[in-house]
Amino acid sequence: MNYETNPSGGTGDDAPPPGWKRYREAAWLAARLWSGVGHLGPRGPVDGPPALVIPGFLANDRTAMELRRSLAADGWRVHGWGMGLNRGASADILHRLRERLDEIWDGRPILVVGWSLGGLFARELAREEPNRVRAVVTLGSPFSGSPRQNNVWRLYEWVAGHSVDDPPVPHSPDKPPVPTLALWSSEDGLIAIRAARGLPNERDAIAEIRCCHMAFGVSGKITRQVAREIRKFLDQTER
Repeated sequence: MNYETNPSGGTGDDAPPPGWKRYREAAWLAARLWSGVGHLGPRGPVDGPPALVIPGFLANDRTAMELRRSLAADGWRVHGWGMGLNRGASADILHRLRERLDEIWDGRPILVVGWSLGGLFARELAREEPNRVRAVVTLGSPFSGSPRQNNVWRLYEWVAGHSVDDPPVPHSPDKPPVPTLALWSSEDGLIAIRAARGLPNERDAIAEIRCCHMAFGVSGKITRQVAREIRKFLDQTER
């Protein structure tokens, strides 16, 4: 996979994916349930570098279990966010995530991986805690452009109880002050390419992984690829 670091090219496709792609996402519901079997505690070697995985909207630590397994297999000591179902932004979400960092903290900066909405939280957490966040990796996260460049914003407003234009957590598309990798997919059935890929000044690097949105968290093949891309990115960034 070749990285595009601060490219000078276009901004990509601003349009949300066509509606029929949502059916492909729904086909992953069975895999989502099956992949969540197992314990919810930390995974990976006890002395491995720490990582925190933040699940997407209407997902939880079980939903993102396969992602945590793959990161653990790559040597990370991986922790879930421990807050149950992600029902959207709340006024105290960043405070609770800072408390989660306190629980995980062992003196080493923590890799924060956010799937979908979890990636927006990860970026804002890094903005508040740059000395404790090693890097942020977003997986199909709509951090750029309009909050309506996706196929789920109406459902989000209904569940979260607030407008996507006025969330209780401030959101800035500007790059957080830590290394930032955005993984995106042209096969994503929920999020517009431009929203997940962002603009050059909004992230350090991007890489495409050809998969649907759900696969970022529940496909063993895709999550192993995610782990490899994270390792490559950090090797390049921290050399």
